[in-house]
Amino acid sequence: MTKQLDSFFGAMADPTRRAVIERLASGPASVSELHAPHQMALPTFMRHLQVLQDSGIVRSIKKGRVRTCYIEAAPLIEVQGWLAWQREIWENSVE
Repeated sequence: MTKQLDSFFGAMADPTRRAVIERLASGPASVSELHAPHQMALPTFMRHLQVLQDSGIVRSIKKGRVRTCYIEAAPLIEVQGWLAWQREIWENSVE
């Protein structure tokens, strides 16, 4: 679990990657759509997507010349469970 948490929090530490996750929360998007609002070269943006894919938060499918990205809920649910556990520990230690 520690490696998964490290990967997740490392991926989410960057504002560009958080923006991609926020966009994908509303549905799948092509790489071009995800890249459009960011003022960076496409190869730089692709490195951000690769970090998200390596962490398991995002997956992509290439159909023809279009690569479509999707959010993966499982890593988010796992982290949410860990955060809830941490919250319970902290709330119980304060009492």
